Amino acid sequence: MDWIVVGAAVFLAVPLLVELAVHGRWWLFALLGIQQVALAGRRRSPWAVLVVTVAIDAALLYQSPNSSVMSAAIFFALYAVAVVAPAPVAFGASVLASVPASVYYAFVYTPHGPEIPDNARYVGLVAAVSVLLMDLLAAGLGIWVRGTREHQAEVRAWAMRHAELASAQERNRIAREMHDVVAHSLTVMIALSDGAAKVTGKDPVRAQDVLGELSRTGRTALSDMRRVLGVLREDSGDASRTPSPGTESLQSLVAGFRTAGLPAALTLTGAPLPADPAFQLAVYRIVQESLTNALRYARAVGRVGVEVAREGGTVRIRVENDGAARDGGSARLGTGGGIAGMRERAALYGGTLHAGPRDGGGWVVEATLHWNEGDA
Repeated sequence: MDWIVVGAAVFLAVPLLVELAVHGRWWLFALLGIQQVALAGRRRSPWAVLVVTVAIDAALLYQSPNSSVMSAAIFFALYAVAVVAPAPVAFGASVLASVPASVYYAFVYTPHGPEIPDNARYVGLVAAVSVLLMDLLAAGLGIWVRGTREHQAEVRAWAMRHAELASAQERNRIAREMHDVVAHSLTVMIALSDGAAKVTGKDPVRAQDVLGELSRTGRTALSDMRRVLGVLREDSGDASRTPSPGTESLQSLVAGFRTAGLPAALTLTGAPLPADPAFQLAVYRIVQESLTNALRYARAVGRVGVEVAREGGTVRIRVENDGAARDGGSARLGTGGGIAGMRERAALYGGTLHAGPRDGGGWVVEATLHWNEGDA
C-alpha cells in the first residue's frame, strides 16, 4: 500500500519532473524524487515525513521562480499525520504546512502569458488560498478516516463486551438452575431416605410410599439436569423441548416436601399467573429454594406457609416457617448462593427479595415480581 501511494505521488509529480528536467535543474529533480520516496515511511514516522516534504516543497518553489506546478506529496503527508494526531493538531499542522507555498504564490509568484488578465496579481492570492484549502482538505480526510476507524474499534469492543456479558449471564443462569436442581433434589432425597429408614420396620406401607417419592424426586432431578445441561450442547435435542417446571407444578412440589417431612401448605390467590414459562419458572424456583432451605436448616418446624398471590401486574411470594435454626443460633444458609440466586431471579422481573428471621421466631422469604406485558 505504501508503494502504491509513492507511485501515485510520482505520477502526479510528472509535470514538475518534466519542467525541472527541461530546465536542467537536476539537483531539484533529485530532491523531488527523494520527496516522493519518503512517503513510503509516512506510517512509521508521519511527522518526520511531513517536515521533509514541506522543506523540499519550499526548496522547489523558491528555487524555481515563476513555477506554477506544485508537488502533491504534501497532501499524502498531511493525511498520514491527521490519521494519528488529534483534530486540532492536524488542522494546525495543515495551516503551518501551507505557509511556504501560500507565501510563495501570494508574494513571489508572478503569472505570465498572453492569457493572463490585467489583474494577474490576484491570481497568486487565489493560488495561495487554494493551497491552504487543499491542505485543510487533506487533513480533514485523515481526521474523518481516523474517526471511522475509532468508531469501528469501539463497535468491535462493544460487541466483545456484549458477548462476554451474555456469556457471563448464561453461566450465572445455568449456575442458578444447577444450584436449585441439585440442592433441592439432594436435600429432599436425603430427608426421604432418612424417613424411609426410620419407618421401614414400623410401617412398611408408609416406607414404600416414601421410597416411591424418593424415586420420583430422583427422576425429576435427572430430567432437570438434562434440560439444564442440554443448553450447553449444540445437539441438545429433546432436552431443549423438555418443559420447564411452572406454577402448575407448585402443588406437586409442596406435596413432595410434605412427604419429606416438612409440614408445608400452599395458598394461591388472585388471578392466574402469566403464561410466560420463564416467569413461572422464576416463581417455581423461588418457592423451591425457600422450601429447600427450610428443610435443610430449620428444626422443630410446626408449620410452613407458602403464599403466591397476584395483584394486577405484581406477583407476591411469601414462604415462612416457625422452626428454629439447627445447631442453635441464627440460621446459616450455606454460602448464600441460593438466596443470591432467588434475588437475581426476582430482579430479572423488576422485583425484590428479602430473606431473614421473622417476628416470633422462624424464617421468612418475601419476593415481589412484576409483569408488565398488558398485565396478562
